[in-house]
Amino acid sequence: MSDNDDVPFNRDFPLKPGIVEEVRPGVRRVLCNNPSPFTFTGTVSYIVGRGNVAIIDPGPDDEAHAAALLDAVSGETVSHIFVTHTHRDHSPNTARIKRSTGAPVYAEGPHRASRPRFESEKHNPESGADRNFAPDIRIGHGDVVEGDGWRLEAVATPGHTANHLAFAWPERKFNFVGDHVMGWSTSIVAPPDGSMIDYMESLDRLAAREEDVYFSGHGPEIPEGPRFVRFLIRHRKAREASILHRLAKGETDIPTMVRAIYIGIDPRLTTAAGYSVLAHLEDLVARGVVATDGDPVIGGTYRMANA
Repeated sequence: MSDNDDVPFNRDFPLKPGIVEEVRPGVRRVLCNNPSPFTFTGTVSYIVGRGNVAIIDPGPDDEAHAAALLDAVSGETVSHIFVTHTHRDHSPNTARIKRSTGAPVYAEGPHRASRPRFESEKHNPESGADRNFAPDIRIGHGDVVEGDGWRLEAVATPGHTANHLAFAWPERKFNFVGDHVMGWSTSIVAPPDGSMIDYMESLDRLAAREEDVYFSGHGPEIPEGPRFVRFLIRHRKAREASILHRLAKGETDIPTMVRAIYIGIDPRLTTAAGYSVLAHLEDLVARGVVATDGDPVIGGTYRMANA
């Protein structure tokens, strides 16, 4: 049984880089040519509306992708740019699109960690943070931005990053969910940039909403979004149970847990898996279920609190 048997992932995504595709009326998408174990086939940028449009997630620092996006909206006016979060595969191209269109940039804020870095922690290279990004207009949960024939509501979805927002289009029952929910794989939650406590609360927030088609930062659209989110919640709880099962056998470290839990993992993802386990352990330590000496860090050893 593979690690992901409990979640109905869909890795069928034939979209080619640079091609504009209307996936639903009023929603177009363009794929960037930046495939990797973390980005699947690449980052997906979205164009919302017709005539006067918004662009969501301009993507990485990639001139060809910026040109493809601008070509897709040739003859139209870009009135808004939205950014779900500040990872380098989502936000750096914003400057190019803004330069070409003059459109203001809407986002939660600059990059920040979910919690202060512990003294014993080294910088986490997996985070891929875009520390140069700053929005023109900061928006938060519940804020509504209206354009020509569309209306987007900011939904706070911290967890993958502290400043992650989804953008819901309630009238159409669409939600642009960035990297918080992906149809092809689970999201990476890597402390201190990410937080499992925040991530799980954000999943609950999405599951309680009525939008049923999710447009993700990577991979295909997700039908029955809230149902898929409930799968993800169960999957994360199963991962937590696997960690507790391993700790029930005695004190251990994160590399040992990764080997026990992630059978057959792509070796390029081992470090990220370790940070995902750390995110669960932070949550478990905060709840008093698991104990460690000092701060919960990637190099620590962990045991059941009652052991």
